[in-house]
Amino acid sequence: MSVQDFVSYRDRIVDACSRAIVGKKNEITLIAVCYLCGGHILLEDVPGTGKTMLFRAFSRATGGSFKRIQFTPDVMPSDVTGINFYNLKTGEFEFRPGPVFASMVLADEINRATPRTQSSLLEAMAERQVSVDGVTRELGSTFMVAATQNPIESFGTFPLPEAQLDRFMMRIKLGYMQRSEEIGVALRQDTETIIAGIEPVVSEEETLKLRAELDSVSISDAVMNYIMDIVDRTRNDSRFNIGASVRGTIALCRTARAYAAFSGRGFVTPDDVKMLAPYVLAHRLHYRTAVGSMESEETFRTMLEGVAVPTEE
Repeated sequence: MSVQDFVSYRDRIVDACSRAIVGKKNEITLIAVCYLCGGHILLEDVPGTGKTMLFRAFSRATGGSFKRIQFTPDVMPSDVTGINFYNLKTGEFEFRPGPVFASMVLADEINRATPRTQSSLLEAMAERQVSVDGVTRELGSTFMVAATQNPIESFGTFPLPEAQLDRFMMRIKLGYMQRSEEIGVALRQDTETIIAGIEPVVSEEETLKLRAELDSVSISDAVMNYIMDIVDRTRNDSRFNIGASVRGTIALCRTARAYAAFSGRGFVTPDDVKMLAPYVLAHRLHYRTAVGSMESEETFRTMLEGVAVPTEE
């Protein structure tokens, strides 16, 4: 496959999702990068910015099934993974799958669930499988968790532990639309109708084929050393208690390859790495002072500016 196959893949997804979600082509591209890399995504933003609509549109464009879990403190792990129940008609126990058995699972307001319920997603996110009563069941190859949390409200929430945050390949924010875009959305037909009209534009087979080709996108020694310079800085900077994990390094390399391919190149540039690093690494760090998501990203970007970028020479 050529890089043009990657560009076509990206364009089809972005164009389909942009019918419902206006002015967010960069964010849709980042979600597509995450999806192609087999990762999971954490979306932090205020209510009403189109997070659920975006993921519903994305699942339709990629031809997958979509399930939404509204997390609250009373949601139990079995409400996520499923349960074994006794069928009176057959006289046997049967498994009733939970909403995690879908191509794309929207974990809405995940930080409102208790730590025990949050952890019920760990196995699914890390290994694409679910274990219930000693029986392990496989999830799909393109399984993806898209979690949301509100960065403003704090009452009644349980902060995600570092181990769970590290399972998310990226953290992004949608933000508000431009004035003209918001006027257009307010005056157009119902967004639900638009999403219902989105047909699959890529297949699971195409996704898996392109995923297997990502390793053919080259990363030079200079760019690889730049990635390691960024990771090493997070581990030695006084602003962080805990730096980026090895999983974070791998995620940055893989997403940089996908982003380069989506840009029509067969090689990764330092600009690819610098653009993606805040989305891939900022949420994985443990900051010495308590900061919100906005402040943590700003702190990371400030640190990133202090890392020398390799030049062509």
